[in-house]
Amino acid sequence: MHPDLNLVIKLQGLDHRISKLENEVAALPKHIAVIEKALDSHNRRLEADRAALIANQRDRKNLDNENQALQQKIGKLREQTLQSKTNEQYKAFQSEIAHFEGEVRKSEDRILDLMGESEPLEANVKKAEVALKAEKAQVDGEKAHAIGQTAADKKALSEIQSERSRIASQVTPELLRMYERARKKWKNGTGIAEVQDGRCTACNMGLRPQHFQNLRAGTQTLTCETCGRILFYNPPVSLETEMADRQVK
Repeated sequence: MHPDLNLVIKLQGLDHRISKLENEVAALPKHIAVIEKALDSHNRRLEADRAALIANQRDRKNLDNENQALQQKIGKLREQTLQSKTNEQYKAFQSEIAHFEGEVRKSEDRILDLMGESEPLEANVKKAEVALKAEKAQVDGEKAHAIGQTAADKKALSEIQSERSRIASQVTPELLRMYERARKKWKNGTGIAEVQDGRCTACNMGLRPQHFQNLRAGTQTLTCETCGRILFYNPPVSLETEMADRQVK
């Protein structure tokens, strides 16, 4: 195998690491945005429950005040009833008293309804406050982790990109152009592929016999006729050869 192909293989490994780090750096802010959006949604729901509870308490207070005013009216009417001089006046006072007493009963019924509604509201608010506090702590922790992870990823990315530039400078320009062209063609960024059993391991398509023979000869740089990736071939090592190499060492 041509020495430059070894450099291109190293380039591909670095490019895959660069792509992974870039994706991670890009994904972390999106993840934070998602959990912050969920936190904001839960906070708005808590505020809505709090507002509903406050409105409930306000309505109950207003009804209590109205009832007190009605009771005062009823008390005055009863005093006036005692002072009525005719049967018609007495009946009129009694009718007003009955009307206001009916309003009092309606208010008391509504107060009972509001008290029943307030219990689950209070429970929801307390439960949501505890959950929101825990969620906020978790979000703050994830944000801190994301900031640290992003800084580490950017540092690693800078180091790998420097290493990539160093290796790329050693590759012949034409081979580097072939690799970049093939790499940018595919979403996974794979620009070079090994041939095993006469097939390109990237697209799994078989090579023509002559094309495979030319690749095995190692006299020229060849690409897959199907996917366009640069091809390399590592001949299998026999057990005898491996044992001989060990004895030499």
